[in-house]
Amino acid sequence: MTARVAAVLALSLAACARNPVTGKRQLALISEKQEIELGQQAAKQVTEQMSRYPDAKVQEYVDQLGKRIAAASERPKLPWSFTVLDDPAVNAFALPGGPVFVTRGLLTHMTSEAELASVVGHEIGHITARHSVDQLSKAQLAQVGLGIGSILSPEVAQLGQVAGAGLQLLFLKFGRDAERQADELGFKYMTAQRYDPREMAHVFTTLERSSAQQGQGQGRTPEWLSTHPDPGNRAKTATDRAAGVKDAGTTIRREEYLARIDGMKFGEDPRQGFFQGNAFLHPDLKFRIDFPAGWQKANTPGAVVALSPKKDAALQLSAAGKMSPEEAAKKFFSQQGVRPASFAAGGGLPAGARYFEAQTEQGSLGGVVAFLPHAGETLAVVGYTSKANLAAYDPAFKATLASFGPLTDPAALAVQPARIELVKVPRDMTIAEFMAEHPSTAPVEVVATVNGLPKDGRLQAGQTAKRIVGGVAPPK
Repeated sequence: MTARVAAVLALSLAACARNPVTGKRQLALISEKQEIELGQQAAKQVTEQMSRYPDAKVQEYVDQLGKRIAAASERPKLPWSFTVLDDPAVNAFALPGGPVFVTRGLLTHMTSEAELASVVGHEIGHITARHSVDQLSKAQLAQVGLGIGSILSPEVAQLGQVAGAGLQLLFLKFGRDAERQADELGFKYMTAQRYDPREMAHVFTTLERSSAQQGQGQGRTPEWLSTHPDPGNRAKTATDRAAGVKDAGTTIRREEYLARIDGMKFGEDPRQGFFQGNAFLHPDLKFRIDFPAGWQKANTPGAVVALSPKKDAALQLSAAGKMSPEEAAKKFFSQQGVRPASFAAGGGLPAGARYFEAQTEQGSLGGVVAFLPHAGETLAVVGYTSKANLAAYDPAFKATLASFGPLTDPAALAVQPARIELVKVPRDMTIAEFMAEHPSTAPVEVVATVNGLPKDGRLQAGQTAKRIVGGVAPPK
């Protein structure tokens, strides 16, 4: 046995702690204090990158619901927080030590407080069972075994070599066993609060339907399914689990929940920018920019990105903040491996644009960068590809840079996001009949899903149903 292997074994044996949920010994190289600090750091970065939903009553409602459930969990004394993000993705996620986030996209797809409680309970389960701690501890142990760092060093003790920036925690996908345990714990927590356990199965069915409707107007793909690996047929498992509960609670709170989300934004918010053909229009900031035809485009929380058909070149538009264009350029070129470059076949660059080269693990990149002053801030536009392909993509990069300008179209400037509107159903009717009498700007499949029904489902007389109104008209 080598000294390194012996050290790893000794470390792993010494660093076991009892899991708060199972009571069993668990590898834990991270103390509860470190767990909380890491979660708080990550939560701060999340809210810097993704805005809170601007409705204090909705925030208070979700926070109170979550804290009530967490208070009855195995770790009631953690600094729990529950935040709604202004994001259309159907998603929820938990960070170590207490922070839980749900998106307005998820809220618009739930139909009752009981459904929301099952999702929040699932995320609480990831924290109470210390799933992130387990993954990070294994990552630390692997690094020690590879000789990358020592667990006794201050840097590793502070998790610097494991997690880096807190946002990397969002990409720690839990395994199937962790997901299965979080499902079980979420079910346990919601039933302890006397919610109807049958509502959990409805959540999984809705998420599956929404995933199948990718690109049909409801915002981005349900990220909850991609970040929470499916441990099996969740809807059936939840149904079977509910059937086995004796003295089950009956609390659903459908009407109370729907009243909370009446008027909530639905799908992408065009005020934060939207595509009209190849043009990206931003009504709030009053600018437009054209991206190359045929490129794959997306408006993400951090940047607008476009990818070439061959996936060998990219364009990115992002905010550089309050700094001046000169300061932003200085910061860009101060990055390790990035330097200004000349390009013989270039020429004709828009004012303020410069060529650059960058050394990466994947090889040498070449590109164009421009820092553009606009509305008191600086925007960064970067086009890049391999150094060898720069000549081929240079015209597309320059055309995009040259297209940047003010948005003057009155219709685009006045556009508003789609919203949820509640309707009291006067009689039994199909979703298609409901759509005929109460038109929505979303497809029938999406309207059915947000009402917890299949496309051929029926609404009951007296039921409160959701319709979707407003937003950007879909392309003809």
